[in-house]
Amino acid sequence: MTPNSDNGIVSIPSRQSVDKTLEKLQAMLRAKDVAVFALIDHSSEAAKVGMKMPPTKVLIFGNPKAGTPLMLAAPSLAIDLPLKILVWEDTRNKVWISYNTPEYLQKRHGVPQELMQNIAVVQTLAAKAAE
Repeated sequence: MTPNSDNGIVSIPSRQSVDKTLEKLQAMLRAKDVAVFALIDHSSEAAKVGMKMPPTKVLIFGNPKAGTPLMLAAPSLAIDLPLKILVWEDTRNKVWISYNTPEYLQKRHGVPQELMQNIAVVQTLAAKAAE
């Protein structure tokens, strides 16, 4: 994966390890009463089948108060909700935080402008977790 390629995904560097970055993200979500639905550890699953993969984890989170109005306005958005943040380490041991841009989701699903703040939070979370 090439960071910051033009495919609707933004990748920003993190100053911490994958696990520390995820701990920070989860703490921020808990503080805002946002549900963490799952943490998928791709590298751990790869190890179970004898394959080696750099740390690669996906955090799936959301808030029904924010997500439901989005899906009512643009039902296809349910395929991209809850929101997801990928935290991964590249082959040079650099950690990245990746997510779908709100603009990409808006264009892909026709999200009304007045609901964009409901998904724009992903940018702020990623930026704060990267610090």
